[in-house]
Amino acid sequence: MPNAQSGFFEWVFFFVRTYGGMFLKGAGTTLLISLTGTVTGFVIGLAVGYVRAMPCDREDGAARYYVLRFVRGLLGAYIEVFRSTPMIVQAMVIFYGAAQILHVTMPYVLAGYVIVSINTGAYLSEIVRGGIQSVDPGQREAALAIGMTYGQAMLHVVLPQAIRNILPALGNEFVVNIKDTSVLNVISVTELFFVSKSAAGTYFKYFEVFFITSVIYFVMTFSITRFLRWLEKKMDGPENYTIHGSQTVPVGEIKLKGEPEHE
Repeated sequence: MPNAQSGFFEWVFFFVRTYGGMFLKGAGTTLLISLTGTVTGFVIGLAVGYVRAMPCDREDGAARYYVLRFVRGLLGAYIEVFRSTPMIVQAMVIFYGAAQILHVTMPYVLAGYVIVSINTGAYLSEIVRGGIQSVDPGQREAALAIGMTYGQAMLHVVLPQAIRNILPALGNEFVVNIKDTSVLNVISVTELFFVSKSAAGTYFKYFEVFFITSVIYFVMTFSITRFLRWLEKKMDGPENYTIHGSQTVPVGEIKLKGEPEHE
């Protein structure tokens, strides 16, 4: 073990050798909670955004109108509460509130997953609603004109385009969740920050330990950001392509597979 005269890098190498497995396990827990929480939050946001984007007209019936208004009010309250309070406070309220009021003691990782999912759902619901509104209304109207129901038009025409539009924001939310899971240490979730705090407190070497922690966070977020950018480019398709049968390439010039070249 390094002594009091040891330098910065000696302590860094010591912590990597001694606590490397714990750091990796904490990083794995961080990735697990952030990934599953983001996916579940996206499902929640998709459902909430869909309901909030539904047309609400008295002509569709008084019962439907008032029920939809009531549901929208509840969903609006959910969004405002979770967007207006810090996740660290939400973690304390949900975890200890469930134990005190419902007499349910959730496992720490499960509690972290629930907290991240609910918090992410509140943010993504507004992002999804904005993505739906960004799609040209004429496309939904055209789908309705050819006989689709509202649900079919949303599922097959509007939502695929909306999801493509919000993909950068969805990826950004995932990256944010990787960093924000650090607040879950207040309910003893053994994610990366919790492990780092424990290792640093043992030797009172906070700078060295959290230097390692910052490198791990950077590697995770940088790698995921680059992967998401690559995925976006793949979804965009090629930048240049030729439409066969158009004025660029007449139908007569299209070469079928296996057809011999014209002399």
